[in-house]
Amino acid sequence: MIKLIASDLDGTIVAKDGTISPRTRQAFLDARHAGIQIVFVTGRPFRWLTPIIEAFGGLGTVICSNGAVLYDLERDQVIWSRTLSAAKAREAAAIISQVEPEATFAAETTVGLHLGEGFADRHHDFGVQAALDLSSNAIDKEGIVKFLARSQHLNIDDFYAAVRPELSHLVSITHSAFDVSLLEMAHVDIDKAKTLNEYCLRLGITPDEVMAFGDMPNDIQMLEFAGHGYAMASGHPTTLATARYSAPPLAEDGVAQVIEGLLK
Repeated sequence: MIKLIASDLDGTIVAKDGTISPRTRQAFLDARHAGIQIVFVTGRPFRWLTPIIEAFGGLGTVICSNGAVLYDLERDQVIWSRTLSAAKAREAAAIISQVEPEATFAAETTVGLHLGEGFADRHHDFGVQAALDLSSNAIDKEGIVKFLARSQHLNIDDFYAAVRPELSHLVSITHSAFDVSLLEMAHVDIDKAKTLNEYCLRLGITPDEVMAFGDMPNDIQMLEFAGHGYAMASGHPTTLATARYSAPPLAEDGVAQVIEGLLK
């Protein structure tokens, strides 16, 4: 029996234009009405939850920043966070720079985004931001929930493969974008699955009672954790190869189709 549905956002239920379809919205509302817990699990910071708030209001709990933050939508507050020290981020940046000397960096904290020189371009609007200074005490006080490294030259799979062996003891590392070569790092003990597991333990829900949906490599651990883990047909090949099940693509409201089948 499914007691909890966990879903990634971008590429899974959120389209490129930032919207959630009426069919998908209704499927989640019907599941919640049936008594199923809803948890959204995303690489986004809690400041960027507009699609969820517009579609569902205060429905559900959100695991943000790839597991570094547990956020209560109803109460609009952070329940729990686990941060990466600036010292670890500096060490990771030094290792990455040996592989990709022109890499650029940014850090998402519990307060906002700190951008390193050259990280952003004219195609990205990050909103309010500060300059990245990993030597300052201020960034440690805020707490880094996601450390980002961007390459202009290596594709994302090559970038990830080149640095992961040297970084895996230091930080958790993943990626979640098709259109930019961007590594996402956090505390070494953090990923979507670990925080989802912790939340499930609070509710007395076991992995076999969890249905999960995702599309990118940062979703793999979550899909492996869930007894019913679905990769989107429109997702990354590595994610599809790893997941137990596949859902139709986002463009066909794949998550809604699976949930509708469950509720029948």
